[in-house]
Amino acid sequence: MTAEAGEESSARLLRYVERFAQVLEESGVPRMPARVFAYVLAEDRDRYTASELAAGLRVSPAAISGAVRYLVQVGLVTKEREPGMRSDLYRIDDRDIWSHIFLQRSDLLSHYEKAAAEGVETLGPDTRGGRRMRESQEFFAFLRAELDGVMARWREYRPQLDLDR
Repeated sequence: MTAEAGEESSARLLRYVERFAQVLEESGVPRMPARVFAYVLAEDRDRYTASELAAGLRVSPAAISGAVRYLVQVGLVTKEREPGMRSDLYRIDDRDIWSHIFLQRSDLLSHYEKAAAEGVETLGPDTRGGRRMRESQEFFAFLRAELDGVMARWREYRPQLDLDR
């Protein structure tokens, strides 16, 4: 690949990363973690040091530090270290990544469900607020139960896509 072709490919990647990061940002992911996550999803390597992420995104290493800390904390990337390396490596498990992400969120649904149930108990089931909290509780319970079924159907469907080449 020529240097010019490599630069065009890099520019195309970064334009896409910015568009996808904006979608993530609109759904509540902070800007820099959204950019890092989009980059890790779209770029071909499977592991990155913080300095490689900074260079790839053309940002400062300080910006990467906070972003990867956030992504590790919420379970979107993992941190590992190779023997003898001084730098941490960041990666995603790119085998069926979105089902892993959504299943991690199942715990969040359970947390919301329990908080809503506490609201029903605190406010009383016959109050207007208590009824809204009961509906919230049931909604989160429904989503959690349905998520298991959706994930089972996804596991059946995914092999047809031939993605693990």
